[in-house]
Amino acid sequence: MAIRITDDCINCGACEPECPNNAIYEGGVQWRYKDGTHLSGQILLPNGLSLDAEAAHPPIATEYYYIVPSKCTECTGFHEEPQCAAVCPVDCCLPDPDHVETPAQLLAKKAFLHDNQPPAPDIIQVYLEDLERA
Repeated sequence: MAIRITDDCINCGACEPECPNNAIYEGGVQWRYKDGTHLSGQILLPNGLSLDAEAAHPPIATEYYYIVPSKCTECTGFHEEPQCAAVCPVDCCLPDPDHVETPAQLLAKKAFLHDNQPPAPDIIQVYLEDLERA
């Protein structure tokens, strides 16, 4: 499952540079699929939507740091534990019960974001939700 940042966040910024996917953004900052990934130009998302990886999307949160669920792999394929949670001084980086994914799905998401692999069809809902909020 993806990690989420709760409203207990103190905006220290410790988590942001630790994310291998660049899935963490400061509150109020727009996000892009290309940030911290190998995605570029037109990409086909698992939901069938084609979009520009460099296009900016509205922030998911404005008051504190947030994590884009479709870019979060819980550091699977990079580290043994989510690095945001490991460095958070107030323990506000928690598993997101709204985005439960298996280790295989997380690895497939990593492969899509970083290894030029086609998107896995069973992670469609995560991408739809990110864009609906945008």
